[in-house]
Amino acid sequence: MSDEIDQSRRHFLTVATVVAGAVGAVMAAVPFVSSMEPSARAKALGGPVDIDVSKIEPGGQVKAKWRGKPTWVVQRGPEAIAGLAKVDPSLRDPASKEDQQPKYCQNEHRSIKPELFVVVGICTHLGCSPLYKPEPHDPEVGLDWPGGFFCPCHGSKYDLAGRVFKGVPAPLNLQVPPYKFMSDAVIRVGEDQGAA
Repeated sequence: MSDEIDQSRRHFLTVATVVAGAVGAVMAAVPFVSSMEPSARAKALGGPVDIDVSKIEPGGQVKAKWRGKPTWVVQRGPEAIAGLAKVDPSLRDPASKEDQQPKYCQNEHRSIKPELFVVVGICTHLGCSPLYKPEPHDPEVGLDWPGGFFCPCHGSKYDLAGRVFKGVPAPLNLQVPPYKFMSDAVIRVGEDQGAA
């Protein structure tokens, strides 16, 4: 029996053991790392949504869901757009200075195009879904009602630009999501277009 140690064989076995161990560790980690990625369904729910706005009449509304939230596009007529400035003194944040809209929608009508208003339909008080009440003097809301969004749960009121009135429970204007125009007929909600 020989007492000599074969150093090259020992080195080979050490390297082979380390490599096999490393490969095994990587193979064992793959399922765990894969399970941390969002599912295809989760990715789809968080992705942008295209909304066809080609058939909305003035005063009309189209509804969609973006990230599980009700999202509306409202077609405002010339009278509705002209009426926005008239209610400014009654509003809590008429200039939309609080962070409830992208910078490119921080204007008097809170939209890229004045006639098309995109908004998340969730009341900023307790998360109810307000009603779209575009007609002035709606008996359910009040004779001084100029038209807008009304949350019957606790009485919060918003104008046709989603700006909250003073003296109601809701603390903030309705949220305007990021969006951009893919064409004159299609709006993509969930992607920014930057300053218009």
